Amino acid sequence: MYEGPIQDLIDELAKLPGLGPKGAQRIAFHLLGSENEEFDRLIAALGHVRDDVTFCAECGNVSADKLCRICSDARRDTTKICVVEEPKDVQAIERTKEFKGRYHVLGGALDPLGGIGPDQLRIRELLRRLGNQADGVDVTEVIVATDPNTEGEATATYLVRMLKDFPGLSVTRLASGLPMGGDLEFADELTLGRAMSGRRVLT
Repeated sequence: MYEGPIQDLIDELAKLPGLGPKGAQRIAFHLLGSENEEFDRLIAALGHVRDDVTFCAECGNVSADKLCRICSDARRDTTKICVVEEPKDVQAIERTKEFKGRYHVLGGALDPLGGIGPDQLRIRELLRRLGNQADGVDVTEVIVATDPNTEGEATATYLVRMLKDFPGLSVTRLASGLPMGGDLEFADELTLGRAMSGRRVLT
């Protein structure tokens, strides 16, 4: 236990996700030995995040403007919407360079034990987007890209139920299965089962 401001800093850093007491201590002492300019840049960046970052009015992604760069890009395919849990998931999919449509960020996943139900997520906004088609272009596919865990699966199931009555709308789910470079003997039953049921024709 350190004295005064340095311990206060360690305590605050340790509250951040992915940082334990040891990591928080390392960062605190790194900052303690830093030049004033580095401190000032960090303080300024934190201030900009607090004051200038907002959420896109259309999709819910983080944005510096009313619409994020993806929603304001006229080159994106407006007929496809990929539904994800968090803004970080948008970046993960964008890195693949495989998806050219638009996104909808739910802000989490269904977790009844944690007090997160449909009203705490941006599901109503998704339904409104699908009901009010912009520019006369209909959304033809919603890709459900929630995490492959209990909460993500529950969210996907709920979304399928909510979206099944939209005419002409195809609801798909990201494929799941074996990772590249993996060995069959180390795969769990659920992953291997999904890989088997989702197999594709090669010839």
